[in-house]
Amino acid sequence: MTSPAYLSGLFSLESRVAVVTGGSSGIGRGIAEALARAGASVVIVARGKEALEATAAQLTALGCRAAWVSADLGSREGVRAAADEVVKEFGEPDILVNCAGINLRPPMSELTEHDWDLTLAVNLQAPHLLSRRFAPGMAERGFGRIIHISSQQAHRAFAHSGAYGVSKGALESLARSQAEEWSPYGVTCNTLVPGFVMTPLNARLSSDPETVRALAARTLVGRNGLAEDFAGAAVFLASRASAYVTGQALFVDGGFSVH
Repeated sequence: MTSPAYLSGLFSLESRVAVVTGGSSGIGRGIAEALARAGASVVIVARGKEALEATAAQLTALGCRAAWVSADLGSREGVRAAADEVVKEFGEPDILVNCAGINLRPPMSELTEHDWDLTLAVNLQAPHLLSRRFAPGMAERGFGRIIHISSQQAHRAFAHSGAYGVSKGALESLARSQAEEWSPYGVTCNTLVPGFVMTPLNARLSSDPETVRALAARTLVGRNGLAEDFAGAAVFLASRASAYVTGQALFVDGGFSVH
């Protein structure tokens, strides 16, 4: 078998359908493009229609199949409505990437009940509900990939981790529970753990040049992350190449977590 054919057999996402929440910006945008360029038909889900339209148009211009759904993932009703709309585009998904998140991190003494409820709803409840909606169908078909996007705050407290760190720690636990439930049926469940990435979600930290420099110095590669740094890891976890990888947290952080 030639090298291109071998690599295609491992990593191609042709005929697969992927859903990427938070897919119109930042890490989610980078992952959506990577999956689409690997052959998947991708539905991106987020709130802002303008950014969704622009992202889908850019992917289509690259020759990819892309669609979008505008949704509020902060409520059960919003998540269920989004799931119903998603399947109208390309059918039931084979790949679910939960990247949509909210990053409210006031000091714990100032954390309101609203902050707590909204953070857990978007960062934990929505991934759970979407996974519960789509994973049984994946299991019936014998192939599925669930990928959650976590955070360094799931493993260490800094910069007012607050409810955000709690939600991401729980998200990694959710991935392990899902792996236990669905891996016997060909559905793997894993987590990607970013380092510091210059995205809209990190606007508070990225607005301080000194903080940005300090975070880059903490990595082993000497720079902060970019959205495109997640392309390879995402395609790997979404493809048949990762069939024996499940319940894991893969750090894509330039060595941030070991320095």
